[in-house]
Amino acid sequence: MPSWIWIPITVAAAAFQTARNAFQRDLVASAGPWGATLVRFAFGLPFALAWLAAATVLDAPTAAIIDAPRFLVASAIGALAQVLATASLLVSMRRASFAIGTAFQQSSLPFSAFVGIALGDRLSWLGWAGVAVATVGLAILSWPQGKGDDQGGDRLSAAAFGLGAGAAFGVSINAFRIAAHAAAPADPVFAAALAVVFVQFLQTAGLGFWLVWRDPRALSAALKAGPRAWGAGLCGAVASVGWFTAAALAPAAAVRAVGVVDIPMAAFAGRRLFAERLGWREIFGAVLTALGVIATAFAIS
Repeated sequence: MPSWIWIPITVAAAAFQTARNAFQRDLVASAGPWGATLVRFAFGLPFALAWLAAATVLDAPTAAIIDAPRFLVASAIGALAQVLATASLLVSMRRASFAIGTAFQQSSLPFSAFVGIALGDRLSWLGWAGVAVATVGLAILSWPQGKGDDQGGDRLSAAAFGLGAGAAFGVSINAFRIAAHAAAPADPVFAAALAVVFVQFLQTAGLGFWLVWRDPRALSAALKAGPRAWGAGLCGAVASVGWFTAAALAPAAAVRAVGVVDIPMAAFAGRRLFAERLGWREIFGAVLTALGVIATAFAIS
């Protein structure tokens, strides 16, 4: 297998992630943010199970789960954080734009850097510079257009939800890393597949029961979404397979750096699918955010 194969795999994962977000954003109007969030996990679970079966054949585990309690706790924390992050991201996309919401999502890397530091990771001067540049870019994206901007409140609330999504994604990334290491550190492909299946099962069951209790209409709309729901599930599962496969073939920091290609992808999708356009200030803010994320990614080791 060529050493560079992880690059097109990462680009493909970003493309499928953008498609998944587009399917989910389209479902928010009928199913609400929680129903649209459930679609990603419930309809993606069958595809994740298929991946686990394939991973078991391709990368058969050499031993049982090493640290089951740690695996269970880390998976549960990551599952909850990812549910909150996904719902917040969808709200941000609805209140700002598809591309800007995607750019806010990139704040997950600086946030994950801070979480990683709390767990014992180190961050160099390049990493701190990247965090600073990304923060400036996100501030530019979230700042209202001016005193006469009647959408200023929506922009600020979109920023709040977007940054909240980034923070929650940062927590989930570290939690899933801990879960994979607790499961089978010698078999990374199988460990990632097992973690994805278990986490999506927790998310489907937990969010499903919560919607039965709190919002059965949203649950009904999500389950009746038909092809859009299966599209979101399939794209989400393929994206997860791509991300974890790329991470198994190359350093995670490099994968995350290449992954910022989803920002221009989201800008193109937003214009083609939702008739959204970005101004020069928004483009500048997105570019700064991407550069900051890339710098932080290469600084994390």
